[in-house]
Amino acid sequence: MPAQETDLADNEIFGRLQTGEEVRRVTIAGGGLTAKVLTWGAVIQDLRLAGHRPPLVLGFEDFAHYPAHSPYFGATPGRCANRIDGGRLVIDGKAFPLERNEGGVNHLHGGSDGIGRRNWRIAGEGPDHVVLAITDPAGRAGYPGTCEITCTYRLHGDGVLSVSYTATADAPTPVNLCQHSYFILDDGADALGHEIRIAAESYLPVDEHLIPTGEVRPVAGTAFDLTRFTPMRRQVEPGGVAFDHNFCLSPGRTAKRSVAEVRSPASGVSLEVSTTEPGVQLYTGSKVDVPVPGIEGRRYSAFAGFCLETQLWPDAVNHPSFPDAILRPGGTLRQETDYVFRRS
Repeated sequence: MPAQETDLADNEIFGRLQTGEEVRRVTIAGGGLTAKVLTWGAVIQDLRLAGHRPPLVLGFEDFAHYPAHSPYFGATPGRCANRIDGGRLVIDGKAFPLERNEGGVNHLHGGSDGIGRRNWRIAGEGPDHVVLAITDPAGRAGYPGTCEITCTYRLHGDGVLSVSYTATADAPTPVNLCQHSYFILDDGADALGHEIRIAAESYLPVDEHLIPTGEVRPVAGTAFDLTRFTPMRRQVEPGGVAFDHNFCLSPGRTAKRSVAEVRSPASGVSLEVSTTEPGVQLYTGSKVDVPVPGIEGRRYSAFAGFCLETQLWPDAVNHPSFPDAILRPGGTLRQETDYVFRRS
């Protein structure tokens, strides 16, 4: 029986690719949240909380700004998010050189034409959810095997944005997905006034190219100790760190559990993150410098928003002691993360 119109989300054309293909925007609502989701990149373009006027994420109102200027605002990068050292990938003794799209040195977020920069198809929708799907073909950016990926965004409960990913592949291949929204919980020009807590006892030190060294280092006694609420402003003070690092939550995927919380004393809005994933990449936007206006004409510069990218540990394919990133035929990757927004 065909779905009734009232069972569908609000769906409109947001822009077009150079090929003329439509980029759709789907508006969903539930649990006090309203989200606008693009088929391009599976991007969360806008997110609002009832009773809180400003947007909760960074984004653009003009589609043309996304391919030209977006540092993955709201996207789902992949098929392997984060960095792979030198694009080196060896599976079962066979080398698969990947595109080195980050300064000609490393592989980043699945390559220059990764799934975070391509148009997905709508596989299902309702007033409070949308399901997007994409086929990542064998050989793209050097990846072995064809990968089928779905992304489900659902708004429910009390301020819950639920993000679920699935993936299957017809050959062994690394798969690591994440939601790459840049959040801001008040109406400020940056998020430095926020406070953050991450339930991680260790983190991954990185080299000058932001590639993990292989060491898993305790956070105790370092600027990476965020086990108690810590002002984000500390990262721009003497001895501070501009975060773009993986915090180690567990040695592998687990049942979904609370791993991080951020709050804005200025607005009273908080964000709690629960996930199945073994790591969370905290990126506080130190390199953001966008020359075009964002939502409501806002200007985005350094620290304009922060990312909590729940995922596998970066460069896991080159570190046997890290969580396994290889998806094999017959298996199904399942990732779940809840972003829960509250007002005090």
